[in-house]
Amino acid sequence: MSDFDKKTTHFGYQEVPLEQKASLVENVFSSVAPKYDLMNDLMSFGLHRIWKKFTIHEAALRPGQRVLDVASGTGDLAKIFAKQVGQNGQVIMTDINEAMLAVGRDRLADAGIVGNVEYVQADAENLPFTDNYFDCITIAFGLRNVTDKQQAMRSMYRVLKPGGKLLILEFSHPQVPLLNTLYDLYSFNVIPKLGELVSRDKESYQYLVESIRMHPNQETLKSMLQEAQFEDVTYFNLTGGIVALHKGHKY
Repeated sequence: MSDFDKKTTHFGYQEVPLEQKASLVENVFSSVAPKYDLMNDLMSFGLHRIWKKFTIHEAALRPGQRVLDVASGTGDLAKIFAKQVGQNGQVIMTDINEAMLAVGRDRLADAGIVGNVEYVQADAENLPFTDNYFDCITIAFGLRNVTDKQQAMRSMYRVLKPGGKLLILEFSHPQVPLLNTLYDLYSFNVIPKLGELVSRDKESYQYLVESIRMHPNQETLKSMLQEAQFEDVTYFNLTGGIVALHKGHKY
């Protein structure tokens, strides 16, 4: 069932009116944007860089290709993609949050990456691009914040070229019982306190922890991708399933 078949949806562990979630998520990411990269390193002990490196490997981009990075945030993936597709290629970074997109734009500009990267403030559920346009679409740690995930997948399928691939990197459900217990203890007892110390914002990181727990598990997300017409859907469990990379194709 799509989230939009209900009148309410989850915001972390809270049940909120459907139309309020986007603005609540926007407030969270506007708050965390200035310290987002630092907090990612601290929370994951730097592992997020390895997870993203694996995603980049699976994208297997070639010069001249068009790439859409949805919920691009501070542009970790887009920064590498821009180098891989070259000046004849195109990378479009989108984020629904203006503050996050601005941080990403400034970060890439400071790195001298210009000319083949565009920045578009957009909702993943209604991507403002023509049909069958992109060779590859990625979304890293953004899908769980989308109100109607099924609609977002349909939107990404629409703008993907036949022969293209979608890669979803997202926190998931650990596959080892002991790891799951330790992960819960760390997530709920350490991350919000870390957010309070570094970002002066405990509440936003409490939401982020809760949003991870409410996200569909690996098999459910695979089924959702298939329902959105993606084929040859596979996933890779990373770090024992704390994170999973789902990959789907459009033929």
